[in-house]
Amino acid sequence: MRKQSFDSINVVPFIDIMLVLLVIVLTTASFIQTGVIKLDLPPASAPAEDMHKKDLKISIDKDGVVFFDTVEISREKLEETLLTYDAKTPIHLYCDRDAKYDNFVFLLDILKKNSYGNLGIITKNE
Repeated sequence: MRKQSFDSINVVPFIDIMLVLLVIVLTTASFIQTGVIKLDLPPASAPAEDMHKKDLKISIDKDGVVFFDTVEISREKLEETLLTYDAKTPIHLYCDRDAKYDNFVFLLDILKKNSYGNLGIITKNE
């Protein structure tokens, strides 16, 4: 019995696999390029503002004064006021660079204790 030499590789299965991968990449790339899948959404009876609460902005100035959006609030009423917002509300934290660190930690402790996890700490690009 004579052994046959192995001189060539059958590349047809490799080409088939590459064509399938190419189709997958091209179809997913079209979704990534537009960023969204276009949908025809049904109308709702409630206005959009009622369905989505706006982001909450909490600021601490250099003197340690806390603000909800633009309204000043005392440290004693901070937790009470915060509990009126849903725990899934996006919260943006602003803190002056000259503010004491313990004011910021005080705010984070209240947020953590009440399971507020959708937080963003806002900084400035220099």
